[in-house]
Amino acid sequence: MTKELFGTDGIRGIPGTYPLDDATLYGVARALGKYLLEVEPKPRVLIGMDTRESGPHIAGQLAAGFADNGIEFLSAGVITTPGIACLVRQKKFSAGLVISASHNPFHDNGVKLFAGTGMKFPDDVEEHLETEINQHKGRETSPHGIAVPTDLSLDEDYLAYLRTCVIPGASLKGLKVALDCANGAASVLGPALFRSLGAEVVVIHNRPNGRNINDGCGSLHPEQLRAKVLETGSALGVAFDGDADRAMFVSASGHHVDGDGVLLAAARYFKSKNLLRGGRVIGTTMANLGLERVLNAEGLTLARMPVGDRYVLEEMIRSGANLGGEQSGHIIFLDDATTGDGLLTALKMACLVAMCGPLDQLVSGFKVFPQTIVNVKVKSKPPLDSLPTVSAAIEKATQALGAAGRVVVRYSGTEPKARVMVESEHLDDVSLWSETLATAIRSAIGAEYPKDSTSAEIICEKL
Repeated sequence: MTKELFGTDGIRGIPGTYPLDDATLYGVARALGKYLLEVEPKPRVLIGMDTRESGPHIAGQLAAGFADNGIEFLSAGVITTPGIACLVRQKKFSAGLVISASHNPFHDNGVKLFAGTGMKFPDDVEEHLETEINQHKGRETSPHGIAVPTDLSLDEDYLAYLRTCVIPGASLKGLKVALDCANGAASVLGPALFRSLGAEVVVIHNRPNGRNINDGCGSLHPEQLRAKVLETGSALGVAFDGDADRAMFVSASGHHVDGDGVLLAAARYFKSKNLLRGGRVIGTTMANLGLERVLNAEGLTLARMPVGDRYVLEEMIRSGANLGGEQSGHIIFLDDATTGDGLLTALKMACLVAMCGPLDQLVSGFKVFPQTIVNVKVKSKPPLDSLPTVSAAIEKATQALGAAGRVVVRYSGTEPKARVMVESEHLDDVSLWSETLATAIRSAIGAEYPKDSTSAEIICEKL
């Protein structure tokens, strides 16, 4: 079965419309509650959310679904996605739900599900839930949301756990760290964590109003963080996304360091302490070719998985690796956590800077290959190999680039878009083949644009 409701990171959409209409949200909670009752007699569910104005309403609809199944539920209030994953495992909840659309703007939202292990439910469970939801689709009446009891003390439990993850021998006392909290879930937790460890903290974008989450700030917009790092002489800058499951970095010199750089810095340190299990780092198809080459030169290997931290985690567990993640900043330190955690990643990197020196030095020798990602809005998502012109264009580009580059074409797991990634030693090749492939996709399955739309619907990110 192909999942339609659940993407690579839960359910996502626009509140009030499918799949975030009241009836579907109620159905999601009813289906999850029914599943949990088949597993244990008295399940408990923990709910958290980021700072979007639609979060409390969605929580009320989910709570109504749980209540009708007799499921006990509790809210941690505004908290990071990995905070819920941590607390579910630590406090022995049966499941956790986070109401968030990660790095998307405020008018989007979503629901992420975690099992009692603190990991996302496997595909077969999500398929089971989706079947159950679809069987009752159209028969559910829109419920009245109900109040959700909240325990704000859970914040401190999460922060206390993070403080146990400081690298032995590291001290953050006096280290100046600049944080861009994206007006999201890290707005209180991020500064609190670093100040409790003695760091000098400079904070921007930590005043959420329900509508300014990710608005020109956070992990997708590091420009203001860079300026703040240089202005204040900070040793490190960290930019979170809305639910703080990812983190991007700025070095003291203003150099941008993404998830690939984090994996390199952490792998080097782990190797030096004989802590990198298997000599392997688990990444995705989007990891820069430069990362693979520098790891290989240092006797380490990079294993590539499909995009999505769930697939990275699955391979880490299968192979016994303890370090993995994505270029986007989702980094999994499996010895400490079961999911990508922006606060944990920021803590680890701050420890490395405090112990080993500037971030630029930690990622030295990493030649980043020119890489472009073009997002093309599509009207449907048929298998790419069923589109002759697209398949032919991919084959032609792959042959032309050879060993000097890579092509990855995939559909977004959360949006109606195809993502075209091309990287090469030569920037001209990147521009040529990314546009060639994007044109082929637009011609085959591109969505029509309103008359007043602009080319902003096609986003090109040069990394």
